[in-house]
Amino acid sequence: MFARRYMHEYGVCGDDFGRVAVADRRHAATNPKAFFYGKPITLQDHRNSRWIVKPLRLLDCCQESDGGQAFIVTTLERARDLPQPPAVVAAAAQGSGDDQHMMKSYYRDTITGIPEMGLCARQLWADSGLGPGDIQAAIIYDHFTTLVLPQLEEFGFCGRGQAKDFIKDGNIEIGGELPLNTHGGQLGEAYIHGMNGIPEAVRQVRETAVNQVEKLYNILVTAGTAVPTSALILQKDRV
Repeated sequence: MFARRYMHEYGVCGDDFGRVAVADRRHAATNPKAFFYGKPITLQDHRNSRWIVKPLRLLDCCQESDGGQAFIVTTLERARDLPQPPAVVAAAAQGSGDDQHMMKSYYRDTITGIPEMGLCARQLWADSGLGPGDIQAAIIYDHFTTLVLPQLEEFGFCGRGQAKDFIKDGNIEIGGELPLNTHGGQLGEAYIHGMNGIPEAVRQVRETAVNQVEKLYNILVTAGTAVPTSALILQKDRV
């Protein structure tokens, strides 16, 4: 229902969602730890994949994965004494939107945005002193391609209804303005409820990622949509 309404209001088509899947799988294809390592897809592959429930095709949907992920949070002073460079938590936020229901907030005045994610965005920008132009890459929660586009809008990377244009021409791939899900995301690496996105952000900050973004200082990570949600910004140590 969210995707259908979003398509209706903003003239979005299946190819616009497909570009997210193509970018994720392109990044996964060069990540040896990804389930879809060595298996990139094209936009035509996305078009040819079977319907799950319209407008979602198979390649719009994340995997079902068994796995685990761990990371350690400590003080910056202690982290500076450890072998690896710190990944500094510049800001973290969580929030719930008006009339919030678990995966069924269909009765709001509009269902084309993600207001709880917008709340997190405003908190992050206020707490960190950063803005969309200060972010060099992002790990966007991608359980379905259809909910990636409105997240970009909520964080101000583009205006309402403009994400379909923002993601064109490789803009969310390595070398683009805002590379997304450089590990392959939940569509390409594994679906571990987004937990694998935080270590990828750490790797990007430490410059140890397989698909490393050049001159990266700040990276955004978002959590699940259609539920109360959260987000954070990791950055390089400024010492």
